[in-house]
Amino acid sequence: MSVLSPPRVTSRRALVEERPLRHPDASAPGMMTRRAWWLVVANFLLPGSAQILAGNRRLGRLGIVASIVMWVTLAVTLSLALMWRSMLTTIVASWWTLTVAQVLLWVYALLWVVLTVDTLRLARLRRVPGRTRAAVAVVALILALVPASAAAYTAQSVVAPLRSGLSIFASGPSVPPSDGYYNFLLLGADSGQGRDSMRFDSISVVSVNADSGAVTIFGIPRDLRHVPFSEGPMRELYPDGFQGQTSSTCGWSSGINQLTNAVEVCREDRGAGLYPDAAAKNTTPAVEATRDAAEGILGIEIPYHVFIDMHGFADLVDALGGVEITVKERLPEGPGPRYEGQPADEWATGWIEEGTQVMDGDTAQWYARSRYTTSDWDRMRRQRELQTAILAQATPSTVLTRFSEVVAAGKNLVQTDIPDSLLPYLVDLGVKAKDQKVQNLELTPKGVNIDPENPTADDWTKIQSEVQQLLHPPTPTPTTAP
Repeated sequence: MSVLSPPRVTSRRALVEERPLRHPDASAPGMMTRRAWWLVVANFLLPGSAQILAGNRRLGRLGIVASIVMWVTLAVTLSLALMWRSMLTTIVASWWTLTVAQVLLWVYALLWVVLTVDTLRLARLRRVPGRTRAAVAVVALILALVPASAAAYTAQSVVAPLRSGLSIFASGPSVPPSDGYYNFLLLGADSGQGRDSMRFDSISVVSVNADSGAVTIFGIPRDLRHVPFSEGPMRELYPDGFQGQTSSTCGWSSGINQLTNAVEVCREDRGAGLYPDAAAKNTTPAVEATRDAAEGILGIEIPYHVFIDMHGFADLVDALGGVEITVKERLPEGPGPRYEGQPADEWATGWIEEGTQVMDGDTAQWYARSRYTTSDWDRMRRQRELQTAILAQATPSTVLTRFSEVVAAGKNLVQTDIPDSLLPYLVDLGVKAKDQKVQNLELTPKGVNIDPENPTADDWTKIQSEVQQLLHPPTPTPTTAP
């Protein structure tokens, strides 16, 4: 016959001695003070550990698991940023990934606050001496604000702008580099002129070497006449180069920036008959015609374009903290003369002085667009100087410290057909480009020595030859020393 042992009865004193954090002696101020500090520090070092030691273990396990997941995610992110940047960009360049990340960051921030408040409850501050009680509460709240604020800031100021900024890019696959280069048509215009009649004031092509990240910028004068076209509807209409049309109702000259009128404004179908797939490709008939013209001029394929509003350009300069420019001649700011020959001092609202200076967005905008007291060729040179200065200023440290401003300014890119799938490659190339010198070629009398108002067939051959020389310089022939 078995003898049942009596149930073990654990006294209150034994519980206090075995597990003082969970069953403290509330009548001992010293013990309660030490216990409070232990719980606060434990909650900061590993959220949820205070609950495991003295409170709801289920809540504690949730906090510990969430913390471990957050630290592992951060470690993986940093590792990818250092060793596999393109993979990180591929993961981040997804609306769904960023949405999930933003929600999780907000949940984690809220969870940390909940765990801290519960830790103060477990600390039984009423049993802690007066001054120490206040110190424990203040320290616990400060320690909670650090990680919770960091998580909330990341969700709101980093992830949210990224998620919003992805909307400017097109969807779908990217095309491989053309002859070793990614080529982009860069267009600029002023939104104040009205969308329907907007002509491109700035036209350039940016070529990025797919291996080295080296950048070459080709400046195309907006008044370059009789331009040839690559294969497409515009070449069929103008096999001998773009021609102007005189009309009492709607006409245009033969300059390349008049393509908007010829393709959209002066056509009943707004260009849909020429480029029926433009809207589906996240572009417009005017952009497509200008792209065909740029390809015909330079002799290279240009799969992507970026159309920048001049106001968006100013916002980007401000977001980067300004750009450093060496001004070669004093330039007026303002709307221009009211009559021919009016001195600039009578209408200028300000002046851009000579010398090296850091320009804000408004000053840089005037520097790029000012056309009075100077030539159009100088204006193109200044625009290219600003493009180069922006590339130099957009360092990783600058972008990180001004991240939300830069992304917000980027949304003012009115239109682009660059697919989000290309972003990982562009990020890698952008980092490589920092170590390269930007090359420039202006299609002007000072650049390739042509007459933009009366170019010849030989001029187009000369331009394409110089383009190839810049993009594919001949390899020096090795010589044998005697």
